[in-house]
Amino acid sequence: MTTTNSVTSADLTERARAVAQIADQHAEFGDKEGRLADPVVDALHRDGLFGMWVPKSVAGGAELDPVSSLQVIENLTYGDPSAGWVLMAAALAIGTGAAYLSDAAVGELFGKMRLPVIAGQGTRPGIAVPKGDGFLLSGSWSFASGIKHGTHIHTLGVIEGTGEARIFVLPVEKATLIDNWDVLGLRATGSIDYTIESVFVPEGYTHPALTDTARRGGNLYKIGVIGFAIMCHSAWACGIGRRVLDELTRHVRGKVGRTGTLATSEAFHQNYAKAEGVYRAARALVYEAWGDAGATLARGDRLTARQHTMIRLAMAHATWSAHEVAMFAYAAAGTMALRSGTLQRLFRDMHAGIQHVTSSPPVFQAIGRDLAGLAPGSEWKFLDLVPAG
Repeated sequence: MTTTNSVTSADLTERARAVAQIADQHAEFGDKEGRLADPVVDALHRDGLFGMWVPKSVAGGAELDPVSSLQVIENLTYGDPSAGWVLMAAALAIGTGAAYLSDAAVGELFGKMRLPVIAGQGTRPGIAVPKGDGFLLSGSWSFASGIKHGTHIHTLGVIEGTGEARIFVLPVEKATLIDNWDVLGLRATGSIDYTIESVFVPEGYTHPALTDTARRGGNLYKIGVIGFAIMCHSAWACGIGRRVLDELTRHVRGKVGRTGTLATSEAFHQNYAKAEGVYRAARALVYEAWGDAGATLARGDRLTARQHTMIRLAMAHATWSAHEVAMFAYAAAGTMALRSGTLQRLFRDMHAGIQHVTSSPPVFQAIGRDLAGLAPGSEWKFLDLVPAG
C-alpha cells in the first residue's frame, strides 16, 4: 500500500466511494444545470481527489499509482459519470502541470491553501507567437470539461515558426468562455468552448505537449499526458458500465413496471449473463494492461511500444463494451429507460462518452496494425502509431 502525503491509496479509493454517493444525490441537478453541484466540487477538494496525480513533493499531492488511480475514477464514475469525467480531466491537468511546469509556476499555482482546478482542451491547438520570455497565445477550443469549476486553463498551442506543440497554463479569466454545452449526455461536465486572444503566457507556464520527463515526481510521469488520458477513459468506462448493469438489475429485482417482469424471463437471464461477461472481460483487460504498465513504471522503466498499444486497446475496448451493455440495458428496460431517470441519463452519458477521440476508429486501426505485426519499428505519438525516430 502506497503512503501519499499522509493518506494511503486505499484511503483515496474509499474517499472516492464516499464522494460518489454525494455525486449520485446531485446528479439530476448537474444534468439540468450543466455543471456539478457545489457540494460535489467541495467534496472533491475536501477529500483530496483533485490532487490524485500531483507529485508527493508538492503540497496536496498523492502521486497515485495506476491501479489505484483506476479505482478512484471508476468509483466516482459509478456515482455520476459526469463527476467522474470532470475529476479525470481536471486531475490530469492539475497533476501534469505540477509535474512538468517550472518551479516558479508550480510555486505560484500550488502555494495556496486549495489546489488550483486546471481544465481545458489538449487536442485542437491554438497559435503561440514567441514574445520575450513567453508567448502570445491565440485560438479557439472546444470541450473544456470542468472549466466552470476551474481557476486555470490547460490548453494546447503550436509555436509559430518551430511548429512545436506545447501545453499552456493560464488563469481562466484570461479566456472568453462560451456557454454552449447543449448536448445529449455528460451535461454536468460543462464542457463548453472558449477563445483566447493574444494572451501572454510566460514560458515557465508551458511544457512540451508530448513530454514524459518530469521536473518533480517519480516514475509515474513517464507515461506523459496521453498516458494519463488513457487511464482516465479506461476507468470511466469501467465505472459507467458497472452502474448501468446494477441500475438495470435494481429495477428487475424490485419488480418495477414492465422491467420487473424480466425476473422470470429465461431470455433475459441468458442475455444478462452475456452482458456481464462482456463488461467483466473488458474491465479485466484494463486492469491487466495497467497492472503490467504499473510494474514497468515501478522498476523505473518507460513503457514499450507494445505496452502503449495494450493500454490503448484496453481503453477503447472497455469504452465500446460499456456502450454494448448500455444498449442492452436500455432495450431490456423498455419504456422505463425512455423516461427521465437514472437509467436514461446513464444511457445518454454513455453515448456522449463514445464520441471522444480516444476511442475513435483510427485508434482501433492503429492498434490493429501493431497487434497484427504490420507496424515494425513504430512508436506511439499521442494517438498515432508512427515510424520510430
